Amino acid sequence: MKLTLPTEIAETERQIARFVSERIMPVEADASAYDAHENIKLDRLETLRAQAKAEGLWALAMPKAIGGRGFPIVGMAACYEAMNRSIFGPACFNAAAPDDGNMILLSKVATEKQKERWLLPIVEGKVRSAFAMTEPAPGAGSDPGAMLTKAERIKGGWRITGRKWFITGAGEAKHFILLARTSDDPRKGLTAFLYDRDQPGWRIVRRIPIMGPEEHGGHCELEFTGLEVADENVLMNVGDGLKATQIRLGTARLTHCMRWLGLAKRCVEIALAYVRERESFGTKLSHREGVQWLLGEAAMDIHIGRLLVMHAAWKLDQGDFARKEVSMAKVQVADTLHKAADIGIQLNGARGYSRDTVLEWIYRYARQARLVDGASEVHKMVLARTLMEEGPAFWRWDS
Repeated sequence: MKLTLPTEIAETERQIARFVSERIMPVEADASAYDAHENIKLDRLETLRAQAKAEGLWALAMPKAIGGRGFPIVGMAACYEAMNRSIFGPACFNAAAPDDGNMILLSKVATEKQKERWLLPIVEGKVRSAFAMTEPAPGAGSDPGAMLTKAERIKGGWRITGRKWFITGAGEAKHFILLARTSDDPRKGLTAFLYDRDQPGWRIVRRIPIMGPEEHGGHCELEFTGLEVADENVLMNVGDGLKATQIRLGTARLTHCMRWLGLAKRCVEIALAYVRERESFGTKLSHREGVQWLLGEAAMDIHIGRLLVMHAAWKLDQGDFARKEVSMAKVQVADTLHKAADIGIQLNGARGYSRDTVLEWIYRYARQARLVDGASEVHKMVLARTLMEEGPAFWRWDS
């Protein structure tokens, strides 16, 4: 057992950390760099993206042949965590959701023609993308099997009707991956389709207001009133939509955790800097036992999350689906992010509740972590079912 990073990955992690510190953090500290939705303005973002690309810190998960670095998932775990020391970080390196998950899916399963048409522009940073799966109740949420959006056969393709909502990035996306029902088969009833923003037969109903800061393009409600998609733009085969979803979400859930660990560490970083300087009743806050308990617990929870993420990443790199490992990481890290933000605010007092730090930004953003890509309760159900199936083997060591 060797818990060390390969040289290239370790060096890249350090390079990313320097880039974040020297290039991104000054922009994050500039109030004029924020857009109306509390994210980095696109012109400022494009400048940083060009710099990251020039330094070879771009789309790390993508193959070298198409402009990436070909990093394994373990390498992504280390680097994505470093990127999200800043709230603006992942987008600057083309490693933010939903583009990251969409690129990984397309690189794995798209045809060469589809990769040229739909994947390369995302990798190059020319367009943004979205993954349209979630529907208003009683439609698909954590359970894709409840899908109500329908795709009906027409000459040369498919006609799609239905509704989606909370589609991240849809307001800025050019390329879309859409899940729709093509039959009533419980395992082969869904199909994934590729479509372009300019195609007729669909519309963005609204950008849904949310409690936290937003990704570029927001979280949108979409209506499909006859979108036509040609057969050549079916991703994988007809009936493989559930499989495509599983391929995408396994890694995408884990990349969320990688980034959230970076944010959790940032919360502790801000708290540490403050308690080391702040005096109360004649002593530094950092000398108080109660403060030390909070910091120690946060540090421990973050490290537990890192170990779970790395184990799941390693399993995925071995070709395993790592379902229980990803679920454990998702629950642990989602809780840890929210807890770290809460502790950071508590130890900073009124300063933490203000906008003098990014703690309140992270706190509002963190609340979604226990919901996105499967609510924590759903993942705990998955773990319980796996435990009942495997019994003591649930905890077996890999050999």
